[in-house]
Amino acid sequence: MTRFISRAPVRRLTRLALLLGGLLAAGAAAADTPAEALIKQGEYVATAGDCVACHSAAGGKPFAGGLAIATPLGTIFSSNITPSKSHGIGDYSYAQFERAVRGGVRADGAHLYPAMPYTAYAGISDEDMHALYAYFMQGVAPVDQDAPRTALPFPFNIRLSMAAWNLLFLDKHPYKPAAAANAEVNRGAYLAETLTHCSTCHTPRNALMAEEKGSNLGGSSLGTWFAPNITSDAQSGIGAWQVDELAHYLKTGVAPGKAQAAGPMAEAIDHSLSHLSDADLHAIAVWLKQTPPVHDAQDTRAAHQWGEAATGVDALRGEARPANPDALSGPQLYDAYCASCHRPDGRGTPDGGLPPLLHNTALGRNNSDNLVMAILRGVQREPAAQAVNMPAFAPLLSDTQVTTLSNYLLTQFGNPQMQVTPERVAQLRAGGTPSPLLAVARYGMAAGGVIVLLLLLWGWRRRQR
Repeated sequence: MTRFISRAPVRRLTRLALLLGGLLAAGAAAADTPAEALIKQGEYVATAGDCVACHSAAGGKPFAGGLAIATPLGTIFSSNITPSKSHGIGDYSYAQFERAVRGGVRADGAHLYPAMPYTAYAGISDEDMHALYAYFMQGVAPVDQDAPRTALPFPFNIRLSMAAWNLLFLDKHPYKPAAAANAEVNRGAYLAETLTHCSTCHTPRNALMAEEKGSNLGGSSLGTWFAPNITSDAQSGIGAWQVDELAHYLKTGVAPGKAQAAGPMAEAIDHSLSHLSDADLHAIAVWLKQTPPVHDAQDTRAAHQWGEAATGVDALRGEARPANPDALSGPQLYDAYCASCHRPDGRGTPDGGLPPLLHNTALGRNNSDNLVMAILRGVQREPAAQAVNMPAFAPLLSDTQVTTLSNYLLTQFGNPQMQVTPERVAQLRAGGTPSPLLAVARYGMAAGGVIVLLLLLWGWRRRQR
């Protein structure tokens, strides 16, 4: 007689084995191969470096180049850095790629202009550089499209001149962690000083357009927008900010009761910083809080500590407008163009979605360019950003009206010691103050030519005697 054996435990064990096998197989399938992990790491490095912002034109494909970058020396067009073999960097070896990113020299030997922040990227670690190369060669779609060629005026169209500039100002040493700092500060320093290249915008430049390291992160004009002081100074910089406020601002572009990003900073946040991990953003904030302070004697309080709520704007409603629009007063202009969003008293909305104007760094600094630029160009954020866009008023307001409105805003809500002039508004509307470097270089070359000619003439006369 055959002994009966129950099959229920066997079936349960079989199902368990199949379930575990399925989970292990799914885990193995989901796990990245070493090559995939390297490409993902490279994508993160490229995002931190904000490569897409400069190497992608409006409406164009990612990394295909063609973005017109305004510089004091003229317009520079970004290049195609997709792995296209005909128009991009598809034929670059790792050594050629590394030399371009760290040393500013293309595969054909031509020098790049420091609008590409290779002076900061020189500090990128070997590990991150290999990952970056893997990403651009294997993780980016090739685009067979040429970008417009950069044609700066003479003598800056001679790219070889950058070799001498690099000898003077390019530090080729990789980033070295500070022995006295902890791991988080060193991580923040590496990110800020190399990948996110904060000093490229926030450090003033000398006569030869190199960063003034003695005033590192002390604030600098970008031609139109102003990159403010972000050192640890409590009045001129961000010393009065909390670490969590800084990290939140880097992620969202908003620091309630203090600031909201606009212009190039908004672009950096939308394309780059908002995609970094919370740990990395916290590390950058911690590092910023311990940077050497750079103080401006004009700053008597932190930029966000200026301003009072407006009063009396409601009384203007129903009042006849002057026949000449340029004769509108500051309160009238504010009532017409600003009060509907920022409220008549300037306090904005309670949830901060429409920001307050009082205690706002854009109105409290000793440089008012960002205020004027926000009025002229508006504040435009990426669709994914949790922010409300502000329209550009350049087509609606004259230079006189922008001046009147700006000065009212500064007097009422910001630093009353600052004043805007129609001349400055016109300069900012036109793209900023022209750089004297071009004229200096040309006069210098002309003077050098005259000196050489005189020396030759002197030598010829000696021979004649």
